[in-house]
Amino acid sequence: MEVTEGTQQSHLLLANKLFLLTHSDVDDIEKVRLRDEIMSTVVADDITALYETLTASSVLELDQKVLDSMRAKTAEELINLDEKIADAEENLGESEVREAHLAKCLFYIRIADKKALEQLKVTEGKTDDVGQRMDLVFYTLQMGFFYMDFDLISRSIDKAKNLFEEGGDWERKNRLKVYEGLYCMSTRNFKKAADLFLDSISTFTTYEIFPYETFIFYTVLASIISLDRVSLKQKVVDAPEILTVIGKIPYLSEFLNSLYECQYKSFFSAFAGITEHMKLDCYLYPHFRYYMREIRTVVYSQFLESYKSVNIEAMAKAFGVTVDFIDLEISRFIAAGKLHCKIDKVAGVLETNRPDANKALYQATIKQGDFLLNMIQKLSRVIDL
Repeated sequence: MEVTEGTQQSHLLLANKLFLLTHSDVDDIEKVRLRDEIMSTVVADDITALYETLTASSVLELDQKVLDSMRAKTAEELINLDEKIADAEENLGESEVREAHLAKCLFYIRIADKKALEQLKVTEGKTDDVGQRMDLVFYTLQMGFFYMDFDLISRSIDKAKNLFEEGGDWERKNRLKVYEGLYCMSTRNFKKAADLFLDSISTFTTYEIFPYETFIFYTVLASIISLDRVSLKQKVVDAPEILTVIGKIPYLSEFLNSLYECQYKSFFSAFAGITEHMKLDCYLYPHFRYYMREIRTVVYSQFLESYKSVNIEAMAKAFGVTVDFIDLEISRFIAAGKLHCKIDKVAGVLETNRPDANKALYQATIKQGDFLLNMIQKLSRVIDL
C-alpha cells in the first residue's frame, strides 16, 4: 500500500465519508452516493471488521455472501503474508524479513484493523534505520486519525520527536509538523496549529493525510484567530504559497481579505459560506461553535480598536446586520470578558475601555512584590528559630 505523491490514503478518505454519512446537514441524495462509495471501498479493500460494524448499526445492508467472501480473502492474504515472513526468516536477510513484516502492517492498515498497531511494533523491533522507524510512526499516526484516537496520536508524536534526537532528515521533520498541526487543530489548540502549518507551508509533502488545498484551508482558518494583523499580513495575506491556491477554495479569499481590509459586510457574507464548509469537515466540526465565537471576537475587537466610542447603528450598518443583532452579540461578548467595552443604551453608543497595559504590569509587579515579602518574612521566622 505505497502512497503516490499527491494522493490521500484511502482509509482516511473513507473516514471522512463515514463522518459525512452520519451528518445531519448532508442531504439524503448525497448520503445515497456516499453509502455506495463507502460500500465500494469496503468491498474493494476487504475491510471486514468495519463492514460488520456498519451493518450491525444499519448504516449498510448486510450481504452475507459479500461478508463471507471478504473474510475468505482476508484469511488467504494473511496466510500468504505469514508464509512470506517465515520464508524470509529462514532463507533471506534481515532487510527482507523487515519488508515482509512491513507488508503485513500495510495490509492491516488497508483493512483498517487495529492489529496493525501490534504489527507495527513488531516491525519496529526489526528496524534500525531512524528514517524507517519514523515512517512506522507516520503509519501509526494515520491509524490514530482514522479512529480519532488522540491519546495514540499524542504518544506517537512524542515518540517521533524522540526519534529526531537520534537523527532524521528534514523532509520527515516537516511532515511531522503537519501531523502535529492537525492534532493541535483537532484538539482546539489553533495557535500552535497555525505556527506548525505556517512552518510547513513551503515544504508541504504530507499528501497522504489531506490535499494541499485542504492544508491551506486549515492554515488560513487557524492563522486568522491566532495572529496579529502585522503577522497575518506577512505570513498569510501576502504569502505566495497561499495566493496560488486560495482562489480555488470557496469563500476563503474573501473571508481572509475582507477581514484584513476591514470590509465587514463582505466578511460576514463569506463567513456564512466558510461555516458551512467547516461543519462538513471531520476535524473542524467538533470545534465549529468555538471557532465561530473566536472569529467574531477577532472581528469585533478589530472594528472597535479604532474607536473610543461608536454609534451602534453605524456598527450594525458596517456589518450588514440589524441593531438588535449587534446589541445582543456585543452584550454576550462583554459578559464573557471577550470585549472591553460597555453599551450606553440611552445614547445608543458603544464606549471602549481597553485595559491599560502599563497599569496591568504595575498591578502584577505589586502582587509579585507582596508575595516575595511574605516569603521573606516566613523565611526569617524559620531562621530566628
